[in-house]
Amino acid sequence: MEITQLDIFFKRIKEQLPVCEGEMRRLFHGRGQTFQGLEQITADWVGKQLIVTLFKPVEDDFNQVLKLGLTELFASDVWQSAGGIGIGLQHRYQYGAPFETIAGEIKENTIGIENGLKYQLVLGKNQNMGIFLDMRLGRQWVQERSQGKRVLNLFAYTCGFSVAAKAGGADQVVNVDMAKGALSRGRDNHRLNEHDMSDVTFMGYDIFRSWGKITKYGPYDLVIIDPPSFQKGSFALTKDYKRILRKLPTLLNEGGEVFACVNSPVVSEDFLIDSMAEEAPELRFVERLANPEEFADVDEQASLKVMIFSSKPES
Repeated sequence: MEITQLDIFFKRIKEQLPVCEGEMRRLFHGRGQTFQGLEQITADWVGKQLIVTLFKPVEDDFNQVLKLGLTELFASDVWQSAGGIGIGLQHRYQYGAPFETIAGEIKENTIGIENGLKYQLVLGKNQNMGIFLDMRLGRQWVQERSQGKRVLNLFAYTCGFSVAAKAGGADQVVNVDMAKGALSRGRDNHRLNEHDMSDVTFMGYDIFRSWGKITKYGPYDLVIIDPPSFQKGSFALTKDYKRILRKLPTLLNEGGEVFACVNSPVVSEDFLIDSMAEEAPELRFVERLANPEEFADVDEQASLKVMIFSSKPES
């Protein structure tokens, strides 16, 4: 990390703040390797708070200049115009991802808004706040494609896709995740958006041991698969993803779609395309969704990969 490049960091943030219009957004994405010397820093705007994250240790002078610049940002006209209330710094490289408030106030429990929808988030406590900002366009796609559909949301986490699907008019959404605490937050997210939850199901089960229960609610018009790259004891991407793909033909309605994701930098889009052809050849590859422009990456295969497949024959 290069201290001389921090001017670029602050310039970018000041340019992006007015664009957000109150919605949560990544303002600076060093992890995409497009900003030389700033590859291990990000900045997210969430609930009118700026969360800066360092992914590797930095020199003391870099840390001091960064904190001074954040303090000056807090006093700037751009910050005041955006209505910002606090700036925090998280050290992701340290055990427990320690967090410090740099200026103003950080509300640990806050509400993030995206595309007009609300999500309950927790800032500064865990590595993940409760939603992944690089999936912004993916949630938008789901919202736009869910009218009148039955949706299966595998590895649902805090049910961001479920919220988007219900906002888009889905008839039924089934959320499956073995983390019952995350599903509880998902219920809260639906309540925040005043959704009728009579047709939203939350299943706190291991997916691989629950196919009977999952199938009972089907068949589905849209299946969303957004697994972790690795979850100790429960999921190994390159091995276990294929176990899910081979179940898809029995889960989908005729003409159904699959929204399949992988966010490992060591796995390319070809993994999903080839695995689908091997395990569920009835489904054809349609397209890869674009990532948000704020998540630009020098290597598109290292970034989030969202792939759409369809069981409808090509016309």
